[in-house]
Amino acid sequence: MQKTAIKVTQVSKVYKLYDTSAARLKDALGISRQQNYREHAALHDITLEIQKGETVGIIGTNGSGKSTLLKIITGVIRQTEGSVEVDGRISALLELGAGFNMEYTGIENVYLQGTMMGFSREEIAGKLDAILEFADIGAFVHQPVKTYSSGMFVRLAFAVAINIDPEVLIVDEALSVGDVFFQSKCYRKFEEFKEQGKTILFVSHDLSSITKYCDRAILLNKGAKVMEGTPKEAVDRYKMALVEQEEAQRRENTSLWKPGQDGEKWRSKLSLNPDTLEYGDKKAEIVDFAITDHTGKITNIIEKGGQCTVRMKVRFLADVAEPVFAFTLKNLMGIEITGTNTMLEKKGMEPCRAGDTRTVAFTQRMALQGGEYLLSLGCTGYEHEKFEVHHRLYDVCSLTVISDKNTVGFFDMESQVAVEG
Repeated sequence: MQKTAIKVTQVSKVYKLYDTSAARLKDALGISRQQNYREHAALHDITLEIQKGETVGIIGTNGSGKSTLLKIITGVIRQTEGSVEVDGRISALLELGAGFNMEYTGIENVYLQGTMMGFSREEIAGKLDAILEFADIGAFVHQPVKTYSSGMFVRLAFAVAINIDPEVLIVDEALSVGDVFFQSKCYRKFEEFKEQGKTILFVSHDLSSITKYCDRAILLNKGAKVMEGTPKEAVDRYKMALVEQEEAQRRENTSLWKPGQDGEKWRSKLSLNPDTLEYGDKKAEIVDFAITDHTGKITNIIEKGGQCTVRMKVRFLADVAEPVFAFTLKNLMGIEITGTNTMLEKKGMEPCRAGDTRTVAFTQRMALQGGEYLLSLGCTGYEHEKFEVHHRLYDVCSLTVISDKNTVGFFDMESQVAVEG
């Protein structure tokens, strides 16, 4: 008979949101005669049970309550209602470097973390070699962690978390910071933990990891548990939740177009960036744009492997002899991942005169890994061999690629694998 490692019963978490610090202070001192706050329910009536030896993934859209639930299970914050029972020593990696002292060296932070987990200095010293070997950050262990890169930070934090012999390991999206080799090492450790009968609970946006490593998956949405089941069932339902969220954002979206323009714009159906960087001499203006899926539906969400089209409509306010139309996709760190333009594609455009309108469509198969990207658009040109920028829209909207199979790096080479002999 399996034993229960984690039992969450009817857990809810409500935060009080104050408009001012004074209102918060009055409420804390109990001297306010009226309610000076709004309530925000981060979790509502969550019940779940995880058996010892299970690997369970938690997925959901942003703001669904995933991290809040893990913090309650680990005791970082307290629930407003309900109960939580945990059987076994927990090691948690919830936030990058949480609990680290930025002024301490890596070695000093290892001892600090070990002491907070209940180990004596002698016990920590016995585990130190294994921790440092796993982290593999060399002489930096003797430097203050404030000098570390985010990758070094997570390597050390994860090395401490998994080498203190936990019975329950809880990880919240931390592996997304490490490089691919470190991630591979961590997942091999996951496999070892599974073989040893340890319990693993982790949050990830990498749906392929959820499918590959988890026995079960739990889907949260807007603070409520939508379902739990096989990883495939949960991932399929998660994709539907993403589409529903995108539709809600579209309905709530306010158009960035100037008053007085007639007709519904393509872009009004997208989730737009209110902080779009826009510049150019305005000899031409990008007056509309869209991302469409293989069905022709305007959407910010494209499934990996599916066809998609980036379309822009440009109105010319002056004569342009050699217009060039372009789009690029960047990741959230601002690195340009891919893109193209009509000149690179050898689609020469005829000269355009003031008053002309051109619509350009770039259609391609989506080969990028699942994740979040930012779309930029541009119309440039050459005047007497001098390069000119007529209109550019940087990071104008988001593009979410959903995938249940990611490979290494930015895009999928669609390798065909054969094992011979």
